[in-house]
Amino acid sequence: MNYDASLLGYFIHASLVVKIVMLILVGASIFSWTYILQRGFYLKDIDKAAGKFEQAFWSGEDLSKLYSAGSRGRGSLEGLEAIFYAGFKEFQRFRKQAGATMELVMENTRRAMRVAQMREQDKLEAHLPFLAIVGSTSPYVGLFGTVWGIMQAFRALANVQQATISMVAPGIAEALIATALGLFAAIPAVIAYNRFITDIGRLMNRFDAFEEEFTNILIRQSQHNTAKLEAVE
Repeated sequence: MNYDASLLGYFIHASLVVKIVMLILVGASIFSWTYILQRGFYLKDIDKAAGKFEQAFWSGEDLSKLYSAGSRGRGSLEGLEAIFYAGFKEFQRFRKQAGATMELVMENTRRAMRVAQMREQDKLEAHLPFLAIVGSTSPYVGLFGTVWGIMQAFRALANVQQATISMVAPGIAEALIATALGLFAAIPAVIAYNRFITDIGRLMNRFDAFEEEFTNILIRQSQHNTAKLEAVE
């Protein structure tokens, strides 16, 4: 008896349940790789944009000019630039209010930057829950297909007077393919998820450090301007 040992042959000869399991795992793998590539390029762009913005920020350029540049492209602001824009906008708005103390102005500025950072974190973590689900459940889905396939293979042996290894081997091989597909879907998803979580954590620390430095700069500028006004009076 000739048996097609290719993946397509295993799929064709497998039972309906195992076929469904294989299709689910192949679909999960395709979506995982799509999200892995998309997240990888996106995080790389965010990191590059943050470096470019920090270079402009620390070059001594007027903060108002940076804010004006962000206002012109506010629909496309992401990462560090979006946090800066939200904080400086809130700082300017509250500073012009009568009776606003420095503590109140800076508290609202920090809150605005924190909200902006949370929005950016949500963007960075998009699709990561799917990778986590694929990484944690795919081996079990594949194992279910394997167990089901082996059960069907041994059930078929019950109707045979004399069983041979050539009769049971193809059914077991079909079943084990489900486990292999489960691992094939899970391993890249787990590796990518852990890598992306590490990269996002590094970006969050970078955003936190920028917020503290930016807050200190705004406080120093405000104190300097207040001192100049008192000297004039």
